[in-house]
Amino acid sequence: MKTEERFPQLLQVALDSTNARELAEFYRRLLGLRYRPGDEPPAAGQPDTADWLVLLDAAGDRRLAFQQVAKLPEATWPEGPIPQQLHLDLMVPTAEELQAQHERALALGARLLRDGFDDPEEPIRIYADPAGHPFCIFVG
Repeated sequence: MKTEERFPQLLQVALDSTNARELAEFYRRLLGLRYRPGDEPPAAGQPDTADWLVLLDAAGDRRLAFQQVAKLPEATWPEGPIPQQLHLDLMVPTAEELQAQHERALALGARLLRDGFDDPEEPIRIYADPAGHPFCIFVG
């Protein structure tokens, strides 16, 4: 009798940040996600003491988590001594949508690191989020 091989399930990707709320808000707005119940921002005038935040998709599945840390060296990739270590790949269906998402990402606080919009095989733009983590948006 052959036993079925089992594997762990990927629950979420967690990103460290010296401002977990700010980074969670950036990705919540960029990706159209929502907070896990209990992780929402505090009422106006109340302190935000959250050190772990989780964002869910429309189906309620975990997508991203954010962990508060005291210190975090910002990646210097693609130049410099600190590699990116991890990055998120985000895909859109058309070059027009890439342009629209480019404008949204910048308005939300992303910083453009590399512009490959004119690449005929794979239009792509690479950004740093507000904490300095690289992420890509490309046409797929």
